[in-house]
Amino acid sequence: MAPICVKTVLISESVDPRCRAILEENGIRVTEKQNMKKDELMAEIKDYDGLVVRSATKVTADIISAADSLKIIGRAGTGVDNVDVDAATKKGIIVMNTPSGNTISAAELTCALLMSLSRNVPQAAMSMKQGNWDRKKFMGAELYGKVLGIVGLGRIGKEVASRMQSFGMKTIGYDPITPPEVSASWGVEQMSLEQLWPQCDYITVHTPLMPSTVGLLNDESFAKCKKGVKVVNCARGGIIDEDALLRALESGQCGGAGLDVFVEEPPKNRSLVEHPNVISCPHLGASTKEAQARCGEDIALQIVDMVKGKNLVGAVNAQVLASTFSQESHQLIKLGEAVGAVLQACSASKKPFTRVQITTQGDCLKSSTGYMTSAVLVGLLSGSGCCPNLINALNLAKETGVTVNQSHCASDGAAEGVCKVEIVADGCSYKASGSVQGGVPVLLELSDSAFRQPVSLAGNLLFFKASASPQLLSSVAGALATGGVEIQSFSAPADRSGDLWYCVGVSSALPDLSALKPLVVDAAQLSI
Repeated sequence: MAPICVKTVLISESVDPRCRAILEENGIRVTEKQNMKKDELMAEIKDYDGLVVRSATKVTADIISAADSLKIIGRAGTGVDNVDVDAATKKGIIVMNTPSGNTISAAELTCALLMSLSRNVPQAAMSMKQGNWDRKKFMGAELYGKVLGIVGLGRIGKEVASRMQSFGMKTIGYDPITPPEVSASWGVEQMSLEQLWPQCDYITVHTPLMPSTVGLLNDESFAKCKKGVKVVNCARGGIIDEDALLRALESGQCGGAGLDVFVEEPPKNRSLVEHPNVISCPHLGASTKEAQARCGEDIALQIVDMVKGKNLVGAVNAQVLASTFSQESHQLIKLGEAVGAVLQACSASKKPFTRVQITTQGDCLKSSTGYMTSAVLVGLLSGSGCCPNLINALNLAKETGVTVNQSHCASDGAAEGVCKVEIVADGCSYKASGSVQGGVPVLLELSDSAFRQPVSLAGNLLFFKASASPQLLSSVAGALATGGVEIQSFSAPADRSGDLWYCVGVSSALPDLSALKPLVVDAAQLSI
């Protein structure tokens, strides 16, 4: 990936001092302003290339819209539900988090809540402070031999499993992504939620908050559980339906809950917090010195690595960039953008294009189809009034009603490492193919006009379509000279029959393309 220029970063919350230090050590100017209201952040953010937040700052679509220069939003922690990722993606802004920064801290708190639920530790401690000695009131139960259901078997779920297995618990789980054989290797038997609910003595959730996980534990699922099941949520408020949980607690279907997160934080409805069988914390999952230091350091290092073009870690909306950190990929991205720009210029007289087919050919481009597709779309969309980049190009194409298809095929022996693009505009098809030769992007063919010598895709290029004739080049040269333009290179098609595309490298753009109208069928120019 070509390095993204980030010169200024705003830190809107309290993060570990190492975050600022690492950024500044790498030449990035940092400003820290905490506790800003929405309108204050909207006014402030327009001057920054990067924004670092934790969980309190809500990076809404309005804030993103006001961020004229923003290129990256870094969340120093796990999850990004306080960031409007869709709005950021549409604007071509990278959103990243630190997926492993608070793993241990969140897992340890989960285990602490499970143990506290089994032995009523907080309630007993509070009773002692009130001068009581109630041994019978706080009768507990052993964790040994009990079944723990872990919903979400990512980093945190795995760490919880290994720790609670040490207490002799049987761990079962559910995860739509982690393969069953992987979780089995660390002692967790996977099954469906329907199979999991009735078996559990304890349930802990470790999923992101998304439409499919909102209210995952609800009236229906509680009814399928063992009577007296205990639940823990150190992930995100809303995964457990709070109203359903309260009803289950009141009926005894749920025997206790450990909650570190709530739908509304801090919760205005105190019914759950004040329930005698609920142990609650003010979102402490990542509140350890170690986690905060790790998250602050991680997000700074991730930003620096991205800026230097070394690596991309933790990006949640820019997976297409993951394999773009090599010189070869930089050249291929330039090729894709240039081929797209050529087709955009040559089809500009038609209605907007409605379909794009991108085909990469040859083993050397097998892993490049994704970012090559985005690069081609950047070139095609650059003249449409939007600001496309590799992050938002596919979204922008979809929004404008463009159908995008991508494929890869083996080399046919004659051409290795070729990008072929076809667009359809107003019923007309335009094709182009190019490759990288000697580190330089070149155009091999334009709408069935195969050039004798590849066209170097750099500088000012003038394409025109005409029938071959001895006078063609001299006539075009004369028209260019009249416009004060010098010819620097000339590429002709190998075929000589019919109307074909030619390319002229010129010193500057021709002020008026209509000067060529008497000489050619069609003409287009662009600067690369």
